[in-house]
Amino acid sequence: MKTPFANRAEAGRLLAERLVGLNLPPPRVVLALPRGGVPIAAPVARALHAPLDLLLVRKIGLPWQPELALAAVVDGDPPEIVVDEAVQAVSDVEPGYIERQAQVELQEIARRRALYLKGRSPVPVAGCTAIVVDDGIATGTTVRAALKALRRRQPANLVLAVPVAPSDTLAELRAEVDQIVCLAEPYPFEAIGLHYRDFHQVPDAEVLAALAAAAAPDKPA
Repeated sequence: MKTPFANRAEAGRLLAERLVGLNLPPPRVVLALPRGGVPIAAPVARALHAPLDLLLVRKIGLPWQPELALAAVVDGDPPEIVVDEAVQAVSDVEPGYIERQAQVELQEIARRRALYLKGRSPVPVAGCTAIVVDDGIATGTTVRAALKALRRRQPANLVLAVPVAPSDTLAELRAEVDQIVCLAEPYPFEAIGLHYRDFHQVPDAEVLAALAAAAAPDKPA
């Protein structure tokens, strides 16, 4: 499939169509990485007649290049930190930096949990087909952390579903999941946003609207 996608709504609809055609075994749970993954995941959840939950994960960037992921931290008890060892090896970041930044990012995770989920407990995934959705993948550090944390919750099947990602990153992630669904693997990849005509920053209000749309009455999974 060619990019760019018009926007996240179109990418979500196309991803939903692909996933429906796979006849993934029920019960199914869709888990979005906020914020950009939520507008993608909402049509997926509705098409699969599955509940939508969030995987709260935050990137830890290099001090001098915050967009380059050094590590990621995932909400949980305890939180899980996954380090990109290749980036760490060449960055020479001072000892303790990752742990300190993890505490900062956990504060944002707590804010999002309170705002988006309003105290709701995580949707159970044990024994389910868990489908992790984001709006795209670049280096894979953030989503790898999310997948590792989700494995601890013992889904029967773990599926990673995204509209766009580089082939080499997907190859590195295959060991973390049972199946990958990706609509486009362009080369050269460059940035995720270049593969969307509209790739605006998703505000909290849009996340809340997408969660509400996914939760609207429909037939059960």
